Amino acid sequence: MKTKRLTTHWDSLSSDELRHLQAAQLRSYLADHVVSFSAYYRELFDKEGIDLNRLQTLEDLSRIPFTSKRMLVSDDGVARTQDFVLIPDEKVLGRRFSTIARALYKGRTGVKEDFEREYRPILMTSTTGRSAEPVPFLYTQHDLDHLATTGRRLMEICDSRKEYRHINLFPFAPHLAFWQAHYAGLGYNTFTLSTGGGKVMGTEGNVRLLKKINPDALIGMPTFLYHVLQMAVEEGVDAPKIKRIVLGGEKVPTGLRRKLKALCAELGSGNVDIMATYGFTEAKMAWPECPARGFDEATGYHLYPDLGIVEVVDPDTGEQVGEGEPGEIVYTPLDSRGSVVLRYRTGDLISGGLTYEPCPACGRRVPRLVGKISRVSNVRRLNIGKVKGNLVNFNELEHVLDDLIMIGSWQIELRKRNDDPLDCDEIIVHVEARDSSSKEVIEHEIEKRFLEATEIRPNRVEFHNAETMRKKQGVGKGLKEEKVVDNREVSSRETPKETPNTITTA
Repeated sequence: MKTKRLTTHWDSLSSDELRHLQAAQLRSYLADHVVSFSAYYRELFDKEGIDLNRLQTLEDLSRIPFTSKRMLVSDDGVARTQDFVLIPDEKVLGRRFSTIARALYKGRTGVKEDFEREYRPILMTSTTGRSAEPVPFLYTQHDLDHLATTGRRLMEICDSRKEYRHINLFPFAPHLAFWQAHYAGLGYNTFTLSTGGGKVMGTEGNVRLLKKINPDALIGMPTFLYHVLQMAVEEGVDAPKIKRIVLGGEKVPTGLRRKLKALCAELGSGNVDIMATYGFTEAKMAWPECPARGFDEATGYHLYPDLGIVEVVDPDTGEQVGEGEPGEIVYTPLDSRGSVVLRYRTGDLISGGLTYEPCPACGRRVPRLVGKISRVSNVRRLNIGKVKGNLVNFNELEHVLDDLIMIGSWQIELRKRNDDPLDCDEIIVHVEARDSSSKEVIEHEIEKRFLEATEIRPNRVEFHNAETMRKKQGVGKGLKEEKVVDNREVSSRETPKETPNTITTA
């Protein structure tokens, strides 16, 4: 029996109808594509004895083992790219009734072209590789069609207009953020100028384009966009038409939204909607917030239930949690080709969990991820004292500093005291003051908030001007600006200084 595909009315289904159709589509997708054509999952399903007919509900997903980033890389550090790519078997395809019927209608050449469009990889993105070896993810034309679809939906949910002028400030890179924004413009059929971010045109070049294009919407990394708007204010640029700012690639705390709105007001733009997106390389798509006008907080990331299943699980036990409960985000695609991972553990924690309730702001009935997203890996052990280490959640510290309206850009630097690898760790906070508050007041507020969030205080706070902070954060140099810098390993690798009594050999 042919599976009923979710239609353009996918946001009008009840949660029970939605979950039932997702389960049915998952069974069909696994049988027709993943288990048949993925080397990794064919072996896994055979080894685990997984019966697709027993996957009747989304709760039955627990029968499928998780996939994590470490599984995508071999023991010697090489990406296992091909193991996770759907590589069709011509004999399997040839025996299917749908293939025979299509051949009668289109002929052998037409069927071959269709399969090449569906399965041939033609684009690659990659994980950033900050915490592990970068892993390539391949897209076919089938995936790029979905990228245009999700881009169009992103524009619609963010309440864009076809007549708007959009500037895409994401850096040119084999990275999801850039390509999702690029295909959003194509899918929505709207003017979108991609600048390539800071590495291509520099911050100054982006400011010049801001002045020349006079855009209605800006899309990019939060920290880089902050610096572009700040420099535009410094240069007295007028940009009165900005109505939407869509952000991706980093967390977007409430305080940072306020700072971006304040900068837009100085540029002459009055009422600006600022929305974040959430995505990751392995999903091959990003999900947006809606403008949430009239609400103090964002109402969550609006998902695409016809293209993927999002679970929230207990990060310790791996068990699915209830609706609205916090946990780790896990993703399973429903129609991907190219590189495919099932039940992928993102390492991202969502504080408000998954909800099927209609969005209180826009009324859409799609599932939403609600609350703050933080990284499991962003909890670090610091040896502040000689006795024991302290676990410090840098997710909270980032919110603490972004929410402090009296400072602009900032950076947390971790060092070894006296650059001695055997000494204690130090926390140095580099900041740029943004209002008339004295340095003493700002320093006291930072220390107080650090203590409230982590029960420790920074060793010192150092003040810099905007240009110095741009250099410290590496604006325009990397894919992301550096807001937390760990220089402890640098200290431990430094060669001891020579003394007059030191003898060296070649």
